[in-house]
Amino acid sequence: MSKHYHFIGIGGIGMGALAALSLDKGYRVSGSDLRSNQVTQRLKARGADIFSGHAGLNIGEADCVVFSSAISDDNPELVEARRKQIPILQRATLLAELMEGYTGITVAGAHGKTTTTSMAAHLLEKAGLQPTIAIGGIVNETRSHAKLGKGEYFVTEVDESDGSFLCFRPHYSIITNIDLEHVDYYHNWQNVLDVYRTFIGQTREGGMILAYGDDELLLNMLKESGQIFKTYGFAAENNICATNIRFDHFDSRFNCVVDGVDLGGVLLRVPGRHNIANALACISLGLSLSIDFETVRENLKDYSGVQRRFQLKSRVDDIWIIDDYAHHPTEIKATLETARLFKRSLKDTVAVGETNGLITIFQPHRYSRVKGLLEDFAQSLVYSDQLIVTDIYAASEAPIEGITAQNLCKQIQALTDRSVCYIPKEKITDYLLSIVKPQDLVLTLGAGDITRIADDFVAALKKRSAAAEV
Repeated sequence: MSKHYHFIGIGGIGMGALAALSLDKGYRVSGSDLRSNQVTQRLKARGADIFSGHAGLNIGEADCVVFSSAISDDNPELVEARRKQIPILQRATLLAELMEGYTGITVAGAHGKTTTTSMAAHLLEKAGLQPTIAIGGIVNETRSHAKLGKGEYFVTEVDESDGSFLCFRPHYSIITNIDLEHVDYYHNWQNVLDVYRTFIGQTREGGMILAYGDDELLLNMLKESGQIFKTYGFAAENNICATNIRFDHFDSRFNCVVDGVDLGGVLLRVPGRHNIANALACISLGLSLSIDFETVRENLKDYSGVQRRFQLKSRVDDIWIIDDYAHHPTEIKATLETARLFKRSLKDTVAVGETNGLITIFQPHRYSRVKGLLEDFAQSLVYSDQLIVTDIYAASEAPIEGITAQNLCKQIQALTDRSVCYIPKEKITDYLLSIVKPQDLVLTLGAGDITRIADDFVAALKKRSAAAEV
């Protein structure tokens, strides 16, 4: 009889990936979540037993119960597992166990993990290496985020948010950057640096770290570590760097220079300097695995991106609606820079008329993050032509006195003369309908449920457009 894993919060991207891999391996899978989504629906279609809500009875006779740091200690399924003395595993522990026996390739960092992981997985798959994959986002091309491969490589992103990436000892470690993030867990910069220093030391002997060399803190840490590493980035001092950068709509183009030699142009079907950096990481990985550059270049050209990473939801009546997961000031700056570049590229292809330009709807994520990075948030959000801020998505946190969307608006208004306003979620779609104009780019930002606003607005726009044609 196959082993039975029960996943608490199975609809989460990371948990869903583990559940999918467990099904691939022939294990019995069950799990619970508060609401249905595309992850739970896909798992149910594959034979997993999915429960709505959390209850002790859900775990049945599971051989192992899997949880993540998002699950509270008094969750009834955890309580029941302890009572029945069923082994309990943290999500990262199970992922590390599944990786045993493979050549492990991990992607860590404050920003860009999901895109870099999916891009690396795409590259290895297209190169015929048949990797096993666990990604923290749904890949546009395959509508999937996990796959059991037949090859020697296991590609996964690893989570620093709760320090659980210390469960891993990778052979190849991509580190995209270091930033003051997850302040609810780390509290200060020193704790962040300490945990990354430990993680860097866990790269296996004979392995290699591939790191973003433009991050000075990360670069200094690597130099002190004694580990073998290569760097990528935009500065010429990196082992791999990008030059001659151009953007056109959703396309990014650059020349790839490796150890001072220009190997030629690269085309990406995803926009932004941050995605060029992600591609450089994957080029570095591919060359380290002896994949020839021409194969790397051709395969990256076919990469289609990840859901909620500058994802085009629709274009209706010359209004572009794009959704993005950015929820940290560094990510917000990168996404807004990409949006403005995108808008600029549109000017050559559409008639210029009266326009609002870039309309951003931002949903802050976690009270602790807003409190710890309030000034950084304000400074990162001033680059929209019009900004709408809605209520903070709690993500299971209790409210913090004085930390509100309205107060964040006041901080932003002090820095700009552009339009900044607070609007409750349920009123955003109607407000957008009243102000939006052709050639506007409407951008929804945040790690919570703001993506539903994008969907609602697209539906409302299509309804209005259809009515106008009658």
